Amino acid sequence: MSAPLIWTVVVAAGSGRRFGRAKQFETLGDRRVLDWAVGAARQVSAGVVVVLPADAPLEPGSVAGGATRSESVRRGLAAVPADATIVCVHDGARPFAGTGLYRAVIDAVVAGADAAVPGVPVTDTVKQVDASGRVVGTPDRASMMAVQTPQAFRADVLRRVHADAQAEATDDAALVEAQGGTVVVVAGEADNRKITHPDDLEWARQRAGVPAGVPVPEIRVGQGVDVHRFTDDPRRVLVLGGCTFPGERGLAGHSDADVVAHAVAEALLGAAGLGDLGEHFPDTDERFRGADSITLLSHVVAMVRSDGWEIGNVDADVMCEAPKLAPRRAEMRERLSQVVGAPVTVAGRRAEGLGSLGRREGIACWAVAVITRTKGPH
Repeated sequence: MSAPLIWTVVVAAGSGRRFGRAKQFETLGDRRVLDWAVGAARQVSAGVVVVLPADAPLEPGSVAGGATRSESVRRGLAAVPADATIVCVHDGARPFAGTGLYRAVIDAVVAGADAAVPGVPVTDTVKQVDASGRVVGTPDRASMMAVQTPQAFRADVLRRVHADAQAEATDDAALVEAQGGTVVVVAGEADNRKITHPDDLEWARQRAGVPAGVPVPEIRVGQGVDVHRFTDDPRRVLVLGGCTFPGERGLAGHSDADVVAHAVAEALLGAAGLGDLGEHFPDTDERFRGADSITLLSHVVAMVRSDGWEIGNVDADVMCEAPKLAPRRAEMRERLSQVVGAPVTVAGRRAEGLGSLGRREGIACWAVAVITRTKGPH
């Protein structure tokens, strides 16, 4: 087999039942465990398919996994191009598999094997027991290997063994064995350890050079959007970012319709996973009729902080043809930053006559918020 076209499927669809949470998303230095696992695969592959939990947001180059490992591999394999000649399968919870290990299993397939797996010798005595726990045999450990990933396969062989949608095994090499394929073992790596328990993550962080006892920040980003139409009601005052604009048409709304304060609040709630403004301050509640949106924003800030989050910054873009924001922009930034307790930037944009905003029918605002929370020491 010359000039093989190599693709890798990184399986990261587990729920982390033994770990207590999805370990593949835990931080390991400045990246996630999964990112470490994918990094080496990218260096030796024409492309990588990452299989994520079915309930997780999809990322570029990823697919949703299935109920079992084998089903997840099948879903990843379905996304591999038909012209791939070798497919590697790797566990997303093994962050330290090096490119040399990939090349070893790939070279073994190029040399003629249907599949190649890394293995390390079993150093402990192994006992075979029955359902009652009674020992029924003691295998010769000299002939036993603890198998790792990445495992490499001839693409046609891997597709064939997974053609049966009911095929199940703890690893794909076992499916190849069951169909009579040739599987060889190459030398594995001691550091190619799978993150299974919290102690494994502690070891991995030390291995990655992350100092023990350093708090790990959790970072989230939220986006908020709000829009209100202008009203001809002369009693309505235009309020943007907590600042009033005398002589300008006001915006229609249950509260004071401050689109900037609303968008900032929505971004903060979204980042913290605390719902939205409509849940906490519904427009069916008369208590909030004509409410000061800056006051509502201060309540949101208190909610976010009471959940353990610190606010990093918020950036707001206001889309309107009128009024001109530049003369009041510094005042809006200062007012919002004071309430949020963190820098809030405000920028004005024009719709250049396009759409309802360009026809001066209303004002819209988009905001992005960054929040952080310390998850505790390693």
